Amino acid sequence: MTPRIVGEARPNSFEFETSALIKQSGFREYDARWWFGHPGSEVPPELNLIGVQALGMGLGTLIRRLGVGPDIVTGHDFRSYSLSIKLALVSGLMAAGARVRDIGLALSPMAYFAQFALDTPSVAMVTASHNENGWTGVKMGAARPLTFGPEEMSALKAIVLAGDFDLAGGGSYDFVRDFRATYLNDLTRDKRITRKLKVVAACGNGTAGAFAPEALQRIGCEVIPLDVELDHTFPRYNPNPEDMRMLHAIRDKVLETGADVGLGFDGDGDRCGVVDNEGNEIFADKVGVMLARDISLLHPGSTFVVDVKSTGLFNTDAVLRANGAVTDYWKTGHSYIKRRVAELGAVAGFEKSGHFFFNPPIGRGYDDGLVTAIAICQMLDRSPGRSMADLYRALPLTFGTPTMSPHCADDVKYGVVERVVADFQAMKREGASFAGQKIIDLITVNGVRVVAEDGTWGLVRASSNKPELVVVVESPVSSQRRRQMFDAVDAVLRRSPEVGAYNQTF
Repeated sequence: MTPRIVGEARPNSFEFETSALIKQSGFREYDARWWFGHPGSEVPPELNLIGVQALGMGLGTLIRRLGVGPDIVTGHDFRSYSLSIKLALVSGLMAAGARVRDIGLALSPMAYFAQFALDTPSVAMVTASHNENGWTGVKMGAARPLTFGPEEMSALKAIVLAGDFDLAGGGSYDFVRDFRATYLNDLTRDKRITRKLKVVAACGNGTAGAFAPEALQRIGCEVIPLDVELDHTFPRYNPNPEDMRMLHAIRDKVLETGADVGLGFDGDGDRCGVVDNEGNEIFADKVGVMLARDISLLHPGSTFVVDVKSTGLFNTDAVLRANGAVTDYWKTGHSYIKRRVAELGAVAGFEKSGHFFFNPPIGRGYDDGLVTAIAICQMLDRSPGRSMADLYRALPLTFGTPTMSPHCADDVKYGVVERVVADFQAMKREGASFAGQKIIDLITVNGVRVVAEDGTWGLVRASSNKPELVVVVESPVSSQRRRQMFDAVDAVLRRSPEVGAYNQTF
């Protein structure tokens, strides 16, 4: 007999302490993310520890049904509640017969690495990534280096919500000591650079503070630490390299210290943000173009995968064309890009959010912010006499925006995006003017990317892990055209009253 599964339960009540609270909307496209809450929060929780235990039972059931065996790696990020959540997850996994290898406090890529190093096919990493305190979640996979996609997440959701568990028993638990050292040794082996680089390592007081400074020092960098002390209250800002507050803090430290580059890492260390030596905050898609130029020179004819939020330069850049590079635009989301990189045998995949994926010989196919940081340092090492700002200036000029996210509830956001797509399709069909020009292309692989005659484009999609939409705009022409496109896209969004305020604009 297992606990009753419920979608709502009031804290400090008998039901909350005796039922498995697990809101169905927490099962997202490719990972799981719930509001767990924290003391003083007025937002009702979507998950309790019994619910986490049920999630473990469901995941243990699923990996056996997938035929990959009972062995699984677990780890947790640095949140006040993450260890408790992981232990509840472990108890559920063991009830379903899983053999758990626990690597302790970890980065998400460290857990992915453990799948290879410990020869363990499955992974369950407890992390809320860059989400604000109060959020929790699990990144899962059963076919290294891939993580779950919609098919596996739907199967897991069905098992958990129905209580359809195979509680075989016979599970086991093994804590893997000193795995941090194993990870750092592998990460930095044969990666030493000869150029003297002064690097700001910014961690937002998140988990990466225990890893990034040492990794960069090992390859030969002079490291200037910024908010590297672990502090799960995140006293300055959320560790999120897409957040302008974090990027501005990195910029200020770079300018103060005369650093060659500033590198920022998110809460679970699978993303990397970049500020150049002149204090310019370089959006991750432009960093991707710079890396693609460097990599395609070493490996002519390389294939790259990028998400639909990314700059159009991947298709138009003369250097990439001269190096024979081919770029595939694909769905946003670390699981989608990771799978596409594997399917196409691409050298690398880049997301505007800062998830970068490197296949051999650079990486193992999963997203690791430290692998990305080392690749950036190696790019600079191969460019003697040129600064990060020089490499940035060498790119054709475009006018882009940060990723902007207006609030939109999880239960309506996909419907809103469907209406937006239909509106754009109708405008294109009718030859209507949009943002002052005709629509020449609509890319609907993930939401909609509307492209005007001069190459200016705007993207609208549903966030995969938060109650938000995602909006990005870029113009190869001018900041004025960027503003025109944003205003026009926003006007379409405002036809839906469910769309709220933006988290940031430009």
